[in-house]
Amino acid sequence: MTTIAPFARPLYVMVKPVGAHCNLACDYCYYLEKAKLYDDVPRHVMSEELLERFVREYIQSQTMTSVMFTWHGGETFMRPLSFFKKAMELQQKYAGGRIIENCIQTNGTLITEDWCKFLHDNNWLVGVSIDGPQEFHDEYRRNKQGMPSFVRVMQGIKLLNKYDVQWNAMAVVNDFNADYPLDFYHFFKEIGCHYLQFTPIVERIMPHSDGRHLAHLQDGEDCPLADFSVSPQQWGDFLIAIFDEWVKQDVGNYFIQLFDATLANWVGEQPGICSMGRTCGHAAVMEFNGDVYSCDHFVFPEYKLGNIYQQTLVEMLYGKKQAAFGNIKEGQLPRQCKECQYLFACHGECPKNRFARTKDGEPGLNYLCEGYHRFFAHVAPYMDFMKDEFLHQRPAANVMKANININI
Repeated sequence: MTTIAPFARPLYVMVKPVGAHCNLACDYCYYLEKAKLYDDVPRHVMSEELLERFVREYIQSQTMTSVMFTWHGGETFMRPLSFFKKAMELQQKYAGGRIIENCIQTNGTLITEDWCKFLHDNNWLVGVSIDGPQEFHDEYRRNKQGMPSFVRVMQGIKLLNKYDVQWNAMAVVNDFNADYPLDFYHFFKEIGCHYLQFTPIVERIMPHSDGRHLAHLQDGEDCPLADFSVSPQQWGDFLIAIFDEWVKQDVGNYFIQLFDATLANWVGEQPGICSMGRTCGHAAVMEFNGDVYSCDHFVFPEYKLGNIYQQTLVEMLYGKKQAAFGNIKEGQLPRQCKECQYLFACHGECPKNRFARTKDGEPGLNYLCEGYHRFFAHVAPYMDFMKDEFLHQRPAANVMKANININI
């Protein structure tokens, strides 16, 4: 088991300025129900006092010259623009010579021209949640009245493009759109999206006494899968279909986070996605009231590290509880994973999905293992070629010319 030394990586905290509040009610949202953790709190919004405390401490906790602030939700744009202008004022007040960068996640429905001017003028990166063409997106991404959201999202994207705002797409792959990988991929190419992140949705249902329904690892193995979850077979087919087009014509032009992470692991570099790293635990999340949790996907009472009013970020993120959380990923791998030739490529993926059993009946196997294994076996010759190009300081895009010479 590998233990990460304190301060070996940048301290990273994703901030929830409106908690779980959102103007949409997407069927598979894992965060909406987190509001139930704070039923006794009247307003789920971050105060300016807490904002200043966080900005100051977050910057002063860093060991790097560049500091990245990540604003997430819920729906971040439900806070007024003035809140984020205040955040920038505080960032400059406490920067101390450091380079400050900002990225913000949004469902895209509340984007306005004023927002776009601000985002462009201050060089913010925007992540837009969109699940592909209208039929795919509106299947699960609807508002609280059940009305579809695709049209408003596309209006927001057009405004981002109009004002030349940097943005990337963050798409959820579910039981529906996973069956149409090329329709999904072509849509993003058609709208000019050159930076694409997609995430498989895997959730289990386990009602809790406080009204929450989504399960976590400590709920055991017998929790039923949510209907919208992608299957391992679907996930493997989806990745392979998109990769086959990307590797023939899009390398170096369209950047797909999962493929980039796979190549990074192939050459021994940091993958850039926590789910594909050897350990985790370096990326925490802070709620609107200052509560800090181990990970965005582990906002459960069992994984609360503390509160910024009682403990410093350094104490929480480099403390024993978070270190133990981060090392579980490698330390609890089943034997099947340890003996897998592609362990280096996924490291067991996200612990939240490791509720299946191996062929020998050992617990702790990732539910999506079969799909990932098929994907890695399929892409291995291409990754080997691109690795060789990388090591010889040649463009990985050369793989597009060499495909005819690669036998799989």
